[in-house]
Amino acid sequence: MQYNQLGNTGLFVSQLCLGTMTFGQAGGHSTWGSIADVDQDAADIIVERSLAAGVNFFDTADVYSHGDSERILGQSLLNLEVRRQDVVIATKFFGEMGDKPNDRGASRGHIMDSVENSLERLQLDHIDLYQMHGTDTITPIDETLRALDDLVSSGLVRYVGVSNWQAWRIAKALGISERRGFAKFETIQAYYSIAGRDLEREIVPLMNEEKLGLLVWSPLAGGLLSGKYGPGAAEGSNGRRDTFDFPPVNKDRAWECVAVMREVATKHSASVAEVALAWILAKPFVTSIIIGAKRVEQLDQNLAAVKLKLDSEDMEKLNKVSAIPAEYPGWMLERQNTLRRPKPFEPKA
Repeated sequence: MQYNQLGNTGLFVSQLCLGTMTFGQAGGHSTWGSIADVDQDAADIIVERSLAAGVNFFDTADVYSHGDSERILGQSLLNLEVRRQDVVIATKFFGEMGDKPNDRGASRGHIMDSVENSLERLQLDHIDLYQMHGTDTITPIDETLRALDDLVSSGLVRYVGVSNWQAWRIAKALGISERRGFAKFETIQAYYSIAGRDLEREIVPLMNEEKLGLLVWSPLAGGLLSGKYGPGAAEGSNGRRDTFDFPPVNKDRAWECVAVMREVATKHSASVAEVALAWILAKPFVTSIIIGAKRVEQLDQNLAAVKLKLDSEDMEKLNKVSAIPAEYPGWMLERQNTLRRPKPFEPKA
């Protein structure tokens, strides 16, 4: 297991992060109930196996199973007698946690209520990385950033991050934080997979410029890249995509990727899922991949991806089949920058 710098901080996290969206009761809490199916005993085994593999990074959110994910994760750390300084705990706020008008969003009030509730459920005295889970188009960004800065100053939160924001909004927030001396976003948690490379258009250049860390969610595109689906897959997948078809993916393009991934997987005696994860791990702008599992077998397969090293031929094939179409102004910027580069000097005869 390798450890990468978390954004522009001095904190290091494992290249694989255990996501706990599967922790909680199956069938409950609408969307999350179709994903969750891991009780406390099973969670303890999954957390213990992750720690043994070198994982020190754990991600959850208040909305996952309506708080049950946080409760189960926190209890697992206690049951396993994990030293607090040996793990990095990330959680998120923003989603709907009740039926009242202020039980959601990124207002100062909701943030202050949310952090207290998350700490209580996790049974911790601080959160290492506190992330805004979505875009609040009503609350002024200044209000949100000031509240997050107060949490850092108070010691309840060590670092702050953001998830599912547009590049321009992240840039605006970073500018406000710098101007006002607020704690700035250190990470972006975003969807990225070989079947969904849109992040590379605007957000990856922003991350490189501002030294932001990238935490990848749904690296297997909601299980679509697990090898259970598409041409060559066995009948009857019985996977998450059967009941929760998310995130949106152009399946025709995805099957083209999967076909090449199967070739690479056969070459390395690996699974399609391992290839999907290894491809992301090879990207220099990726800090950590969030993996989730309902069963130990799934977890072991995901953990094995760190041992798979794709060679240049593999990467060339995978990059080519998954390349995103050129989009304006990207293709114009590339053309203009090519013209801007000096030509070699050729002395006259």
